[in-house]
Amino acid sequence: MVKLGVLSDTHVPDRAKRLPEKLFFLFRSAGVDAILHAGDICVPGVLEQLAEVAPVYAVRGNRDIYALRGLPEKLSLEFDGVRVGLIHGHGRLFQYLLDKADWIRRGIQEDRYRQRALQAFPDAHLVIFGHLHRRIHVWIGGRFLFNPGSACCPDWTGGGPPSAGLISLDAGQIVQVEFLDLNQS
Repeated sequence: MVKLGVLSDTHVPDRAKRLPEKLFFLFRSAGVDAILHAGDICVPGVLEQLAEVAPVYAVRGNRDIYALRGLPEKLSLEFDGVRVGLIHGHGRLFQYLLDKADWIRRGIQEDRYRQRALQAFPDAHLVIFGHLHRRIHVWIGGRFLFNPGSACCPDWTGGGPPSAGLISLDAGQIVQVEFLDLNQS
């Protein structure tokens, strides 16, 4: 069995001073084999801290264009026979600006981001994305789409607390998915 720790939108130090200590405790307790970060990391130190727990795979988010511009926009990975796609989900600059304008007019059009993430990885069984700060876990056309929410800042549209995720894979199957509540308590 392979256990993946999944997080996104840590926003250190622009929205949070540091990663929640609870995140490290939960990832270590679960015995994660790898950590997947779906972007908006902001500073390299975040990845260095996470690498003390397990190997880290990360992609560039819209807030990573300066200190982490060398990160890829998307990654195709494979763990225990499961093809995994990792992307932030904000799209190219023009898409990002159009999305922002539409967001102001009509609110979040979640399906737009879901479809963008799925289209980026037509052969992946599991597609992980971030950007929305919103917990999402849904099967679409035989593929599992997962957004762990934001590890620092909850969904500003009324969603849950700061969160991350754990995904367990075994023999080419997704066997367990859970959200981790990162509120300090």
